[in-house]
Amino acid sequence: MNTLTGTLCPSAPFEFRHATRFLGKFRPMMGQQKIEDESLTKAFYLNGQVALFKVTSVGTPDQPEMDYTIWSEGKLTREAQNQAEDEITFYLSLNDDLRPFYKLAESDPQFMPIVEKLYGYHQVKFSLTAFENACWAILSQRNLWTVALGMKERMTEQYGEGIRVDGINHRAFPLPSQVASLDPNELNDVIRNVRKTETVLAVARSFDTIDESWLRSAPYEQVDSWLKEIKGIGTWSASFILLRGLGRMERVPLDEKALLEAAKRVYGRDDLTHADVQKMGEHYGEYAGYWAHYLRVAG
Repeated sequence: MNTLTGTLCPSAPFEFRHATRFLGKFRPMMGQQKIEDESLTKAFYLNGQVALFKVTSVGTPDQPEMDYTIWSEGKLTREAQNQAEDEITFYLSLNDDLRPFYKLAESDPQFMPIVEKLYGYHQVKFSLTAFENACWAILSQRNLWTVALGMKERMTEQYGEGIRVDGINHRAFPLPSQVASLDPNELNDVIRNVRKTETVLAVARSFDTIDESWLRSAPYEQVDSWLKEIKGIGTWSASFILLRGLGRMERVPLDEKALLEAAKRVYGRDDLTHADVQKMGEHYGEYAGYWAHYLRVAG
């Protein structure tokens, strides 16, 4: 087993405990990482091979630092280290500058208590790959949580790769390339739902043809359009993937019931509609997604 270590410097303010608390309650990813108050250990893919990272907060909210260790059976070159740093930084949104967002919140007195509660929280993405987020959008839609979780866990166990470190096996959700070529009947034996199997295959085959860096950086409308061309990805799923899987904070998620209920509680308005929430988010400009995410996380 090869290892390397290093340090990351998130954009201040940064409070890692908010991230670990969020992950501890985030049901779609339960069991896919080891969480402690100041550290996170998680399997991921590095140059197409499964690896493991552990990040530990060693700084303060205003002078944040994160020490990390990477384990891999493959050779850990400087290029691999740079890639690992980029993947961890993206997943934990370490480079997000929250100061302009907090400045906008100063003129929103009903929202400011949430900023104070979550001060320094950088969005933890759904996963290290948008593909996993897209699969969850398919599996969870019009489905019981327990059933959807079972589908996702079986996919991880059957097709995801594992790495064993210090006697503990850590497993990552499969990459698009590991699912795209599967026989539909074989995959359906795992998912156990013909329609969702067909859609997951369509998602895998589409994601297998695209560079995720394009999804992260291309104009929002282009990525939104690309996602909606995939069988089974509609308006809600696309906006969900853009925000939670790709960190695209320019827009408020569309027609999200939990967000609407959270906004009603925070702003004390039972008459709010989805259109009202979209309008309210405009105050936050490019941070509209952060405003929506903070509303959801705060409950």
